[in-house]
Amino acid sequence: MRTRPVALLALAVLSAALCSTPASASSPADAVLRRMTLPEKVGQLFTGYVYGGDAKTAAADNRRLYGVDTPAEVVAKYHLGGIVYFSWTNNLQNPRQIATLSNGLQAAATAGNGVPLTISTDQEHGVVSRMPAPATQFPGGMALGAGRNPADAYRTGQVTGAELRAVGITQAWAPDADVNVNPANPVIGVRSFGSDPSLAAALTAGQVLGFQVGAGESAAAKHFPGHGDTATDSHTGLPVITHTREEWQRIDAPPFRAAIAAGVDAIMSAHIVVPALDPAGDPATLSKPIITGLLRGELGYRGVIVSDSLEMAGVRQKYGDDRVPVLALKAGVDMLLMPPDPQVAIDAVLGAVASGELTEERVDESVRRILALKQKRGLLRWTPVDPGAAELSVGSAGHVRVAQAVTDRTITAIRNDAGLLPYSAAGKKIFVTGWNSSAYGTVPALAEALGAGSLTTNLPDDAKIAEAVAAASASDLTVVLTNRAWDTGAADPGGRQQALVKALVATGRPLVVVAVRDPYDIAYLPGVTTYLATYSYTEVSMKSLARVLLGAMPPRGKLPVEIPGLFPYGHGLTWDAT
Repeated sequence: MRTRPVALLALAVLSAALCSTPASASSPADAVLRRMTLPEKVGQLFTGYVYGGDAKTAAADNRRLYGVDTPAEVVAKYHLGGIVYFSWTNNLQNPRQIATLSNGLQAAATAGNGVPLTISTDQEHGVVSRMPAPATQFPGGMALGAGRNPADAYRTGQVTGAELRAVGITQAWAPDADVNVNPANPVIGVRSFGSDPSLAAALTAGQVLGFQVGAGESAAAKHFPGHGDTATDSHTGLPVITHTREEWQRIDAPPFRAAIAAGVDAIMSAHIVVPALDPAGDPATLSKPIITGLLRGELGYRGVIVSDSLEMAGVRQKYGDDRVPVLALKAGVDMLLMPPDPQVAIDAVLGAVASGELTEERVDESVRRILALKQKRGLLRWTPVDPGAAELSVGSAGHVRVAQAVTDRTITAIRNDAGLLPYSAAGKKIFVTGWNSSAYGTVPALAEALGAGSLTTNLPDDAKIAEAVAAASASDLTVVLTNRAWDTGAADPGGRQQALVKALVATGRPLVVVAVRDPYDIAYLPGVTTYLATYSYTEVSMKSLARVLLGAMPPRGKLPVEIPGLFPYGHGLTWDAT
């Protein structure tokens, strides 16, 4: 792999030197800690969510969950250390609204000499992207893996971090540092940079540096000790990773080591069991051998360790909601994300201190790290963000140009057996069908870029398949999009996407199949002779795809994973632009 490692390594060393030193006893962070009461300290350990798009507007769900009405009242009541934004909580509507909400929440947190919040969201891009339009959309991790360029990972983090900071979001839960070596992984997949540990390490470091050095935004590498080889989703179950310790060192550890070398502000734990690392059978979030022994001890990490969401089934199966926060702290976790019942969780930690199960000194250790992170990112001297400036920054023309340039390097041509591509479209009728994201308008976006007609057929019944076949039969070229067509248990129940492709192949008409998520679909689509992967269904990916299909640019991506039995890691066709 050819990269620019020297510049990235220099930035990593500088970043680590500047950013990894914990707060000293005379630092502003420690001064804040000394004045805090125990309930205030315990509140700092928790990052929760609130309902509503305005800090002072009541929402019934806040009353149900917290016993108070407004987001500002939630923050004040619990002295929360952080808030995480979601669209389903109505936090994320537009740049001005998000910036105004952030200012309102910070004002509530800092009233009466309180501590400013860490405000966060998941902005990995691709399939995990919370910021709404007009935010700049990049493809996700696996697309960057196909592009093979740490500088593109840096640019992605830099632009994303700048837009998040503009609206008052100070912490990105990204990048995903998992090494996806299981094609059937239901929860990671294209979120990963790929199956090669060295590539994943280089891109993880690049994106961390883009966020933190390029934009001053906190990054978080996830999900430690590595969620890339599982067939179970930790949102709904408790995965068991069967890697040996040697396999963990060789496969899973390198991206986290790279993130640490780059000075990453936070590392997120996974709710997974790794018997080779801790035979007790506890999820990593609750495992002292993994969190303290491995991450703190062997890897030497000194920053903030944050749990994955405590609402997830993977961490709730073995212990009750009143035990999980205490056990996570005993394991060495600092920041507790999204407890299902905040009052129960906070009372549990306070009770553990009162009983002696946890010492206040142990609480202080984690609060000190959280405050040191806030100090490093300028939050202890918080000033409001400018909603007008946020509108100018988010989705700016310059940012979109960067995203398009990055995406242009990711499109991967995997099969072109009949030499159909590049396609000469002059005077030809093109038809686009298949899977569509309603959020991004994937099928319409590609159809517009190709000057084509279209029909959305996400999970088509027989009548919809017949309609698509009729349109394809009357067209010179059909392009069909698939999304995890391999997963007939969840993403494609009943194999309806597979049935659509089979019917289109049977027409004998020219056909291009494009996987807009996992590239593994081709293994389940017999008879397909022209196949590409975008790893992403955003508008920028569809624009890049159209340019490749029509010969305006060559495909440049290389598979960042193996398609077992068919195509090796690194495979990728190319041709000259026409």
